[in-house]
Amino acid sequence: MNLDLSDRLLKHQEEGKSFRVGVIGAGKFATMFLSQANSTSGFHIAAIADLNPKRAEEAIRTAGFEKDLNTLGINEAITSNEIWFTDSGLELAQCEQLDLVIEATGNPEAGVDHCLAAFEANSHVVLVTVEADVLCGPAIIKRANKAGVVCSMAYGDQPALICELIERVKSSGFEVVCAGKGTKYLPVYHSSTPSSVWDYYGLSTQEAAAGGLNSKMFNSFLDGTKSAIEMGALANATGLGVPEDGLLFPSVGISKLSHVLKPKEHGGVLENSGIVEVVSSLERNGIEIPDNLRWGVFVVFKSDSIYTEQCFREYGVPVDDSGKYAALWRPIHLIGSELGFSVATALLDNKSTGATKFFKGDAVSVAKRNLKAGESLDGEGGTTVWGKLIPASKSITLNALPIGLAHNVKLLNDVPEGYVISQKDISPISESNAYTLRKEMEADFKESYKN
Repeated sequence: MNLDLSDRLLKHQEEGKSFRVGVIGAGKFATMFLSQANSTSGFHIAAIADLNPKRAEEAIRTAGFEKDLNTLGINEAITSNEIWFTDSGLELAQCEQLDLVIEATGNPEAGVDHCLAAFEANSHVVLVTVEADVLCGPAIIKRANKAGVVCSMAYGDQPALICELIERVKSSGFEVVCAGKGTKYLPVYHSSTPSSVWDYYGLSTQEAAAGGLNSKMFNSFLDGTKSAIEMGALANATGLGVPEDGLLFPSVGISKLSHVLKPKEHGGVLENSGIVEVVSSLERNGIEIPDNLRWGVFVVFKSDSIYTEQCFREYGVPVDDSGKYAALWRPIHLIGSELGFSVATALLDNKSTGATKFFKGDAVSVAKRNLKAGESLDGEGGTTVWGKLIPASKSITLNALPIGLAHNVKLLNDVPEGYVISQKDISPISESNAYTLRKEMEADFKESYKN
């Protein structure tokens, strides 16, 4: 009898077994996961790493754990069925006692380090840090495959959910025309900084501080960087293309997805079929679209069958005026609360819930204002640059600076507002695993492109 994942996890527990899971980074995403993991059979949280012990303690309390973090060694903690704590993500990733590591730091360089260490320890990885994925995903996956472990996108985050929608559509014989997510967007947001971001969210600085909200992280959501990173990861996992000059962020509600997100030659806004895109929940005048998809994901697909088009009409499928283009969407995503699906899929089936296969799109650094030689870039969500999604071939041609490497590097040249920053415009980047894997990915791309 074939059992569902949840049944197999329960059976695993009833047999007196339990997978050991470690979590690196005890932020919001991880806390949401921990809350559900506390009531999920078949695996348990054996270790947590965070630079801030207090934050880790708050995370397990918020998630409803009655156990305390402790300073026992990993072997003692596991034997005692306690949660081992360390302030070193690398130390946790290197633990051979763990079956799976969740990397949720949000830091691309740390994320790469942790992935490589976990692979060496023969642990599967669920990579919540999509910033690392879009920076050098193919090289990361190459290392995971060599180690014989899974490196998976995080279910609950939008890229993995969109991958699932795309797979449903493609395996049913439809052509994928466009896929992506919703967000709150206006062009002015590209120049947003951590000091101005709360005005756009309608919060005071005091309210944001009281809620423990990170201004750089929320600014990355707002200024377009996070959208570029997530859609780059989506393109690289699915093989879909990316817009030549960046995401359009068209103002579209769910009732118009199939009308707007199709090629220009058929009355839409896309330069061609088979690309990623992000839709805005706001009209360009700032008015909210009533049926917006701010928190959701979508796929627009096409049928070439007259009979199928008839079935679309008979069953109320939302289509465009031609009846050929249709849309599916999911109105919400549950963030870390759904992460258990990735964990169970990796542990029980040795499969991912989405993983990089290509280098199709890149999130590159664009000047938020006129930048002067000698200034230091402050990376994702900061005051100097925002991340723009462009084709990988264009990024390589421009020798563009990926947003994941745009932190604490000094400009050698002036860069006007709105221009893509080249790697030639900055001082040499410090050697790191992330930088090494990035250069490996670029070299592999150039070789494949040449052939």
